[in-house]
This record gives sequence, structure tokens and C-alpha cells, in this order.
Amino acid sequence: MAIILRLDRMMAHRKMSLNELAEKVGISNVNLSNIKTGKVSAIRFSTLNAICRILDCQPGDILEYNPDTED
Repeated sequence: MAIILRLDRMMAHRKMSLNELAEKVGISNVNLSNIKTGKVSAIRFSTLNAICRILDCQPGDILEYNPDTED
């Protein structure tokens, strides 16, 4: 897939743990871990909105497009 999730970088930049972010966003650790590791094929806008609000970032800080990885 050409979309790469960079949530791990933003979490490290904000010094926020997976557990802390999951609690603040209101989703399970497992679901947030799947987003963080890129093991998802979709993400709800409401979840993306909450992540961006908590991490004080833009969606482009979390999502990256890499045409070289496109199938």
C-alpha cells in the first residue's frame, strides 16, 4: 500500500506512550497498536481527528504517501 502510517514518530516526538494515547483517544490499546504498526486498511475520520487533537498535529504528520510502495 502506498499510504504509510507514521504515528510512532509523532508519539515519540510528543513523548506519549501507546497506553496513554489510547486512553485519551478512547480506543483500545490493540486497535491503536494496529494503527501504529500499519496493520489496518482503514481508519475512521473521528479516530484520526482525536489522534490529531491529542497529539496536536496535522493528518499529514501521521500519514505519508509513497508511490514506490504502491501495488
